[in-house]
Amino acid sequence: MLIPVGYVVATAVGLGWNELAPLVFRPRVGELLTNTVLLLVIGVPATIALGVGGAWLVERTDLPARRFFSVLLVAPLAIPAFVSSYGWASAIPSINGLWGGVLVSTLAYFPLVYLPALATIRGLDPALEESARSLGLGPWAVFARVILPQLRLAILGGGLIVAMHLLAEYGAFAFIRFDTFTTAIVVAYQSTFAGPSAASLGVVLAALCLVLLVVEAGARGRARYARVGAGSPHPPVLARLGRARPVAVAALVALGIASTVVPLTNVVRWLGAADASALTELPAAITQTVLLASGGALGAILVALPVAWLAARHPGRVSRALEAPYYLASSLPAIIVALALVTVTLQFVPAIYQTVVTVMAAYVVIFLPRALVPLRAGIAQVPESLEEAARSLGSSPLITRLRVTAPLIMPAMAAGAALVALGAANELTATLLLAPTGTRTLATQFWSAASAIDYPGAAPSAVLLVLLSIPAVALMFSHARGGRIR
Repeated sequence: MLIPVGYVVATAVGLGWNELAPLVFRPRVGELLTNTVLLLVIGVPATIALGVGGAWLVERTDLPARRFFSVLLVAPLAIPAFVSSYGWASAIPSINGLWGGVLVSTLAYFPLVYLPALATIRGLDPALEESARSLGLGPWAVFARVILPQLRLAILGGGLIVAMHLLAEYGAFAFIRFDTFTTAIVVAYQSTFAGPSAASLGVVLAALCLVLLVVEAGARGRARYARVGAGSPHPPVLARLGRARPVAVAALVALGIASTVVPLTNVVRWLGAADASALTELPAAITQTVLLASGGALGAILVALPVAWLAARHPGRVSRALEAPYYLASSLPAIIVALALVTVTLQFVPAIYQTVVTVMAAYVVIFLPRALVPLRAGIAQVPESLEEAARSLGSSPLITRLRVTAPLIMPAMAAGAALVALGAANELTATLLLAPTGTRTLATQFWSAASAIDYPGAAPSAVLLVLLSIPAVALMFSHARGGRIR
């Protein structure tokens, strides 16, 4: 996981301070820093507000058609961010700049907060809310003082994943001509490969990620969130929205239209204009996409599990120090991860250069937080007393974890694997650079056509990317719901 970070650091050290300082402290870097920071400051709170608010509305209020809205709010996750941007750019060609970037990224990524928030709310003990109501608190006060504090892990974990996506996203912002560090690094690498300008931008981007990690680790705290037992046996009492009900319904409908209907409508519109020749390479692209994404998901789960266990069961400076490189490496743009792996494989293990092994390794590095966050939350919610009881009955530590802990965290593992597979299927830059000659995934095929302004030619790949994403999104949604909406 430290290979990409080491690559950036080694490049920066090789440049020396005299050459690096003028590259870092220049107006262009200030402009990119402003754009990226504003994107984080506006985009992350917006996704948290939409995700947490939507989860509370569909799970704890008398909102009509709650089952429909619960599905509608997760639907954008099946649409890759660059496909959503492609749809919005088709609908409004003039969309660009900061607010265009905030709009596209917020609509694409708020389900990453909605899903963990929904899962956490469903697992809360309704008796806590009943006690608050018996003391005179209204619905909004119960949400703010009882429910919201228990969503800390979901909010921080989901917000961190969103922030990492915003730092590393390229395709969505390239479509709407919004410059961030990532888009600037990609342009710099395309023009100078591993030139000093790109390396200096990578250093600043890695520093931004480090700041995010420190903030998230400090805000997470040491609180325990597990409980023994199922809590109150009856369903929670739904809060009455009253006059706010029409406003809530209208807001959720507008959110669904903006995040799902607008992109899909434009994709389907371009699909109707597609030529038959655009379909010839699709079967091979589907097969290669599924195989690479599945391999990356399995690898990410295997790598994330030990650190997730340490972070949940043995929190402290050591576990956080081990966890930080996972996020730090994943915050770097995929093209830096790819170029780092190119450099290392060529110098030390040329046998795996431009092989499937290198592609899957890149997927693990890039998408590991998607596996780590659900696993960490899942392990944290397994009471240690259950393992202690099994140990007291004579089970060894290994047997205890296989028979008691593993089944309880299996939904979290499945959700993490689905998230990684979803990201890997939609990955662009690392796949283009690392894949064996002749490899074409749906994402790279889409980008090849779309970047050439062949929107009809890109539409079939976009539709298939959405269709392939649906099973993974359905699995994550099933894990988050944990049963039927009551």
